[in-house]
Amino acid sequence: MEKNNKRFKLLDALYISMMILPVVCGIVLKVLTTPVSEGISISGAKIFFTISLPVQDLPITESQVHSWLVMIAITGLCLFLTHGIKEKADTKRQHIAEWIVENTQKLVNGNMGEYFSGFAPFIAAILGLSAFSSLLALFGLYAPTSDVNVTAGWAILVFFLITYYKMKCGPLIYAKSFADPPLLAPLNIISEFATPLSMAFRHYGNVLSGSVISVLLAAGLQGLSAIIFGNLPGFLGEFPFMQIGIPAVLSIYFDVFSGILQAYIFAMLTMLYVAGAFPAEEFFRRRATINKSK
Repeated sequence: MEKNNKRFKLLDALYISMMILPVVCGIVLKVLTTPVSEGISISGAKIFFTISLPVQDLPITESQVHSWLVMIAITGLCLFLTHGIKEKADTKRQHIAEWIVENTQKLVNGNMGEYFSGFAPFIAAILGLSAFSSLLALFGLYAPTSDVNVTAGWAILVFFLITYYKMKCGPLIYAKSFADPPLLAPLNIISEFATPLSMAFRHYGNVLSGSVISVLLAAGLQGLSAIIFGNLPGFLGEFPFMQIGIPAVLSIYFDVFSGILQAYIFAMLTMLYVAGAFPAEEFFRRRATINKSK
């Protein structure tokens, strides 16, 4: 029993380290690769190195590295919450895990219907990956959701899912959907490809704008502090009093609330687009006809 208890605690420590170490590694990597600079610095994802490939070179950027760090941290969180899970919940972590599963399932069933109940893990993954990616900004790290390449990759994946469910009744039904009504066929085709573009740029634009505003406000508060307190003697004249507390309060909105809100919006759009693209009546009618013929 004592050996099992030690093994349980050791695994807990391993899972907790999986949650913490990725963030620590990201901070250390940023410190080691970011040169000392003065003033405002707003730039895209840093390119660490480039892998030469026959068709096109592959740059390894902050967005990719931080995305992997977030995925490792989320994996550690999932393993920690489900470690020692029992049929009847008797620990806080299991209650939290069950709460996440139950509410995600309710969200999917309420917005997509029972047919898409299996989408719950996918939606939970989108929510977790998007929210935690945006929250990296709290640690001074580049948020992957501030890179349009990342959000575009997610949007393209959703676009494939939309197309797949539109074609559940066959390519002919899918092609006919563009001509409903016939006069709007060009607009229907444009809107088909506009869907992933709007999803990608909406998510990327809102997160990036929040980061930029936070940096500009912090720089502005530093300048305001110099104007108001610049005449104080010694180091007091150089100390940025106006930057104490105010940027943290603003960060609650731009980094926490806005990041979580955008994750929720992206997940909601995914559910609505996929469920709305599925020709349910035609699909179930065809399946009933096939079952009768058998």
